[in-house]
Amino acid sequence: QVQLVESGGGLVQPGGSLRLSCLASGRTSAMAWFRRAPGKEREFVAAITKSGDMAYYADAVKGRFTISRDNAEKMLYLQMNSLKPEDTAVYYCAASILKSWLLIDGYDYDYWGQGTQVTVSS
Repeated sequence: QVQLVESGGGLVQPGGSLRLSCLASGRTSAMAWFRRAPGKEREFVAAITKSGDMAYYADAVKGRFTISRDNAEKMLYLQMNSLKPEDTAVYYCAASILKSWLLIDGYDYDYWGQGTQVTVSS
C-alpha cells in the first residue's frame, strides 16, 4: 500500500511561484505530476526517475517547472515558476511501484494523491 499526500497549492498571481510537495508513505519508483483543469482531461506535467537523475516535462511547462525528489525524506516536489493563468488546475502526485524510468502515461502509475488546487489569478 502506498499513500500519496500533496500539499503546497494555493492562490498565486501570474508570474509568481509555488512549490508543491508530495509525501509518499510507501515504496515508490518512478513518480510524476499530473494536473486537471476544470472541464478538461487530466494531462501530464512532469516525470522523474526512481533515482531522480532524469526528468521529463510537458511542453507547456518546460523551462518554468522543475520536478525533483528526496528519496531519503520520501518527498516529491514540483517547483513552479513564472506561473500563468493556464496553469490553474488540480495537481496530482502519482507513483509507480515497479517501474523506475520516465513515464508520461497515467496508466503507468499505480497510486495517486488526492490533489492540491493551484489557482493563478490576479
